[in-house]
Amino acid sequence: MKVVLFCGGLGMRIRDAENLPKPLVRIGQRPLLWHVMKYYAHFGYKDFILCLGYRADAIKDYFLGYNECLSNDFVLSGGGKKLELMSRDIDDWRITFADTGASSNIGQRLRAVRKYLEGEDEFLANYSDGLTDLPLPRYLDDFHRQGRVASFLCVRPNLSYHVVSLQQGSSLVSDIQPINNGDLRINGGFFAFRKDIFEYVQEGEELVEEPFRRLAGDRQLVGYVYDGFWASMDTHKDKQQLESLYARGTAPWELWRTGAEPAVAPH
Repeated sequence: MKVVLFCGGLGMRIRDAENLPKPLVRIGQRPLLWHVMKYYAHFGYKDFILCLGYRADAIKDYFLGYNECLSNDFVLSGGGKKLELMSRDIDDWRITFADTGASSNIGQRLRAVRKYLEGEDEFLANYSDGLTDLPLPRYLDDFHRQGRVASFLCVRPNLSYHVVSLQQGSSLVSDIQPINNGDLRINGGFFAFRKDIFEYVQEGEELVEEPFRRLAGDRQLVGYVYDGFWASMDTHKDKQQLESLYARGTAPWELWRTGAEPAVAPH
């Protein structure tokens, strides 16, 4: 099963992303995009299609000059002439680099790579700006059991805002709660699609606007509710929080290091 990754974002609200596409903003030694790809590769999905946009050249250059020594143990001998890697990162990955337009929306980017999905009955997709410890096999089992065209990860927002309730007809506050304490759920940016998705996405449309409404109307859209770890990188503060988890060695999304499944089961 192929994995479509939308990589055209500017990352305008992240100071570290000046002149860089958001997927190349680093967490530790590797960019966010690498962490997302490593997550899928951990579960055996290593055939990637990158939907490039802003600074496509930077993403291409990163992989063309990829240095495996940064994230693997190695032995250097012979006065620096011989290098032996103790493990490998991306030698069995297959990556298709597809220019899908500097200002295209997600729906347009998906339509642009349809030709690279010929013969695929289903595929995975991702916004490339979020990380999770979601047990992917369970998610896919649910997708297959539901038998619908599309499924997406349904999570609580990782925001510091508060939801305010006002007394009816008044400006008096009756309640105030952290936004992630309530029943509000958002699209977590992890998707599974059947090939029929292309029948729902018309020229120029954003993926989760008109197409998802059509899918919902046809009862072909499933939200997979998950309360385990999920976080997106939208601001510099988000980046700092993810960096902190990584620096402490407690990054929940690094399932490839522990091999363990998350402690929180999906609904």
